[in-house]
Amino acid sequence: MDPSTLSYLIAALLVLVGLAGTVLPVLPGVPLVFAGLLLAAWTGDFAQVGWPTLAVLAGLTLVSIGVDLWATAHGAKRVGASRQAMLGAAIGTFGGLFLGLPGLLLGPFAGAVIGELLHHRALTHRTVGHATKVGAGTWLGLLLGTALKLALAFAMLGLFALAWWL
Repeated sequence: MDPSTLSYLIAALLVLVGLAGTVLPVLPGVPLVFAGLLLAAWTGDFAQVGWPTLAVLAGLTLVSIGVDLWATAHGAKRVGASRQAMLGAAIGTFGGLFLGLPGLLLGPFAGAVIGELLHHRALTHRTVGHATKVGAGTWLGLLLGTALKLALAFAMLGLFALAWWL
């Protein structure tokens, strides 16, 4: 197999794994997409995609990292989540990976609720209601972050494709 063909295949694999990583919280999605695009540009000796385009793609990658951190924290903070709730959401997200799509959807919510209940150490109607609100806010923050990361990843692919073919 030609070395450049192998490099392009690895680049495509990095992009595909990166796109999956925008949804799966364990993988650094957008940075992997960027790594794949950088490898493809390098393999082509930067003839089709040059440094100005790659600088914009790197900037979008940095924005995606900021969006990821901001969206989760913003969703949790807006509903008054404790640190235990945020830790619970992270643990629930990781644990949910092993349970497929239902785990990915319910894991962060359940983890945030359990973390918030542990924070209050009292099981009353009021704390359960607040914990549920915290779980929903944290989950919505994660969902917003995922949607924004997907949008950025596809914008990066579109920009790369334009630079490649124009």
